[in-house]
Amino acid sequence: MAELAHGTQPEFWRPPSPRLEDEVLVQEYVQTRAEVCLQCGTEFLLGSRFCHTCGTKRPESLSPSAKADAAAMANLWERGIQVLHSTVAAISWRRLRFPAWLHHLHFHEVKERTGLSTGSLIAFVIGLACVAGALLVGLLTAKNLVEWQAIQFYRAEWLLAATVSFVAGILLKKHSHADRD
Repeated sequence: MAELAHGTQPEFWRPPSPRLEDEVLVQEYVQTRAEVCLQCGTEFLLGSRFCHTCGTKRPESLSPSAKADAAAMANLWERGIQVLHSTVAAISWRRLRFPAWLHHLHFHEVKERTGLSTGSLIAFVIGLACVAGALLVGLLTAKNLVEWQAIQFYRAEWLLAATVSFVAGILLKKHSHADRD
């Protein structure tokens, strides 16, 4: 086996070095692509500003006209946000009249009426949302047996989440002195 290594060409053991004309073609190709590092030739990671191999700053890929368009869009966005903010600020929430029964749905009002702690009430609301999710999954239509089984599986997952939430609500409930007697 050692005899076979004596007859090999020396280029096999050296790292490959491109010829001069290949290097010029590679440099031209690299300069036309924005996602390849100009110094080492590796591709930039998605969203990175620097090369992960050599640390060279990523060249900007936007042309001056594209930069001007982006700046115009940013200004348009800023103006739209300012108009929206001034419109919302102009609306006086105190002038709006809500129904009288709506104050019964406030978090603290529900908390006082039910006698639940904050964590227990939050777990209860999450459990109700999971039950609603299980009911809404039932609105999906199945065309064959496999789809029907998948819908039932989703419904079971929602109900399992509701059960876990309700149990967490029970465990988080603070017991009063009247409950202990």
